[in-house]
Amino acid sequence: MDDLDSEYGDLMKSLGEAARAVRERLNVTQAEIARGAGIAPAVYGRIERGHMMPAVLTLRKIAVSLGISADVLLGITSKEVAKNMDEPPPEGDLTPEVRRLVRTLKAWPDEKVKLLSRFAKLLEPVQLPDSEPEE
Repeated sequence: MDDLDSEYGDLMKSLGEAARAVRERLNVTQAEIARGAGIAPAVYGRIERGHMMPAVLTLRKIAVSLGISADVLLGITSKEVAKNMDEPPPEGDLTPEVRRLVRTLKAWPDEKVKLLSRFAKLLEPVQLPDSEPEE
């Protein structure tokens, strides 16, 4: 299995876990959520178990049926995206090259980011204290 398949599988699993957690908190059955989303209860069950990824329209219907944002089901946080279309993306004031770098770094483990941070500090020019002009 390659990284993309693994990431897709992880997303299916986390989406299902989030949907189940919300449904249980609401104290409703899978059949009730499925009915609200217009899908068969067996299909909704497969989604909750992380065995199936819903189509975009179905995902929207499930989110509405659960009364939550689809961002919750997809595991998207406010640190990753703007809250609405009027706000710039979190790194909206950065150059395209720096935005690409930020996206790359977000996928890295903390240890790797810390190592790069140390390396970047080595590349910074040495700041000499301002010297007094000679008389």
